[in-house]
Amino acid sequence: MATSIFGEVIRVRKFTNGDIEIDFHHEEQITEYRYSADPSRLGNFTKELAETLASTLDTTICVEIFFQDDGIPSHLELEQCDDEEDDEEDDEEDDEEDDEDDDEERINE
Repeated sequence: MATSIFGEVIRVRKFTNGDIEIDFHHEEQITEYRYSADPSRLGNFTKELAETLASTLDTTICVEIFFQDDGIPSHLELEQCDDEEDDEEDDEEDDEEDDEDDDEERINE
């Protein structure tokens, strides 16, 4: 049965030999994935999937990685992330505006 993990890319390292290492944050942990053009080095991603993952660094794109039964990635799904911090900041700004409105009403009374 295929499995998947959902998270986001937090660090990418690209090397002159073409290797790509990607740190992927999911479920409160960080997993390193790699692409290597050298068949003697362990690489668990194809170049295309590794480059797609790397392109999501510093974006609001979340990634779901699907794995085959043997643990090799089969495909990715990309989607816009909900930014909880922005939602919290918006709520705080709304609260501050409400407080200011309340203060103005008290002054005008």
